[in-house]
Amino acid sequence: MFHILQSRDALMQSLRAFFHSEGFIEVETPIRMKTPCMELHIDAESSGDRWLRTSPELYHKKLLAQGAQKIFEIGKCFRQGERGDRHHPEYTMLEWYRAEADYNSMLDDVTKLLQTVGISKLRKTFTIAEIYQQFAGWNPVENFDADRFDIDMVEKIEPNLPKDAPVILMDYPAECCALARLKPDNPNVAERWELYLGGIEIANAYSELTDPVEQRKRFEKWGEQRRALGKTVYPVDEEFIQCLEKVPPSGGCALGIDRLLMALVGTETLDDILPFRD
Repeated sequence: MFHILQSRDALMQSLRAFFHSEGFIEVETPIRMKTPCMELHIDAESSGDRWLRTSPELYHKKLLAQGAQKIFEIGKCFRQGERGDRHHPEYTMLEWYRAEADYNSMLDDVTKLLQTVGISKLRKTFTIAEIYQQFAGWNPVENFDADRFDIDMVEKIEPNLPKDAPVILMDYPAECCALARLKPDNPNVAERWELYLGGIEIANAYSELTDPVEQRKRFEKWGEQRRALGKTVYPVDEEFIQCLEKVPPSGGCALGIDRLLMALVGTETLDDILPFRD
């Protein structure tokens, strides 16, 4: 396990050096939140009268509203009930944001980041419409079915993704994205991509939604869906909704450090890279 600790340390140093060389500043935001982000399948752990964050996203956008331009954070995040070879309830997240940017800007960032940590192979890019038509025989952008989409992603899409190079899946159905901006010329498509390494999802990026009215509608919609599933419905963060009026067009990306380390050392389970896995 000691060599894994050395590999993690080297990775952390490389990531911080990369972002500082790109003019980003490192920030720290609260781990305990008054209310977590409202997403359908992500459940937060309670912590007294607050919640442990599932992501620092809401805080980062509040910083963008205050004038921050390029920020990143590496820190612990938490998700209730997630455990498996590629999941752990407590995990390390890298998240970064650029003002005056979009999901294409974030794709440029992640390409350079991968080269920095030693992954220089050319990426392969597919739209969600393309990959689902190829391996599942339908187009979820034109005719979305939430259950079928999730099942096919696990059973038909991810197992068939190329393992020999980074893979980008982009342009997701709008219904899959609570916080992403929609394409101006196609409101059925959200400006979102995900990065896969060795068939494992590593990162998720958006052109950020900055319309407070639309954001409230989406939170309310997802809240209704969570209620129907018997899940906790979180209060809407009103401060976050109000701050969106001051957030410039921005891009954001969240990347799982533990999964990236898995890809770099060549293991398929978190058991091999987390020293304390209880």
